[in-house]
Amino acid sequence: MSKKDLLKIGDKKFKSRLMIGTGRHRSNDEMVNSIKASGAEIITVAIRRLDLENQSKKSILDFFDWNKYTLLPNTAGSKTTKEALFTAELARELTGTNWVKLEVIPDSKYLLPDPVQTFEAAKELIKKGFIVLPYINADPVLAQKLESIGCSTVMPLGSSIGSGNGIHTLEEIQIIIEQASVPVVIDAGLAVPSDASLAMEIGADCVLVNTAIAQAENPVLMGEAFKLGVEAGRKSYLAGRIQKIQQGKASSPTNKIAKQN
Repeated sequence: MSKKDLLKIGDKKFKSRLMIGTGRHRSNDEMVNSIKASGAEIITVAIRRLDLENQSKKSILDFFDWNKYTLLPNTAGSKTTKEALFTAELARELTGTNWVKLEVIPDSKYLLPDPVQTFEAAKELIKKGFIVLPYINADPVLAQKLESIGCSTVMPLGSSIGSGNGIHTLEEIQIIIEQASVPVVIDAGLAVPSDASLAMEIGADCVLVNTAIAQAENPVLMGEAFKLGVEAGRKSYLAGRIQKIQQGKASSPTNKIAKQN
């Protein structure tokens, strides 16, 4: 992408508009290589799922050069505001970053985020100096409220986490994009690069992908494919699509070509 077309979150700028998760990979090699192929610069890590008691064992944090990537700790596994706040504080102490992807998910079946507890946790984290990127349902009202209290992005879901159902919330996401003045990151449910491309085509600023890459038959190739899908969608958005009309319109001239003397 153009050096001028950068994604800005907080005080940082990024060339890539693809964030990557580190869960559900079959091996650490596949994780590292697929993320490298994706061109992503922001990597999310679930802090609650790290084995912090066994200091001799490598954690996900040890497999990346954090001079090359931006770490985005997330509060996955938190079911309450209190748990999310604790996890965010633990992440800051462990990693030294004040960035956090906020997830509060009490629903173990559909993995849908709790809007009330997410909002309450976001307020407290912002007071504590965190850069908060909240994962939410595709709720335009909630997105506006989170932006108004100082969240650095809003991250509406496309469909349930890990479901591979693509974007089921297109109309709501379009409203969120229209109203937002912070980056809108589509997170959860994306299955194939065309899902990411669609998100970017309608004006999303970024997408976050995990399972679709981690569980692909060839994660490295899928990582590269998502990179291209995001880039194609962004270029399409910047280029400006044609307007929809109700009838056909010939793409070649309908006037007769004048006879040459």
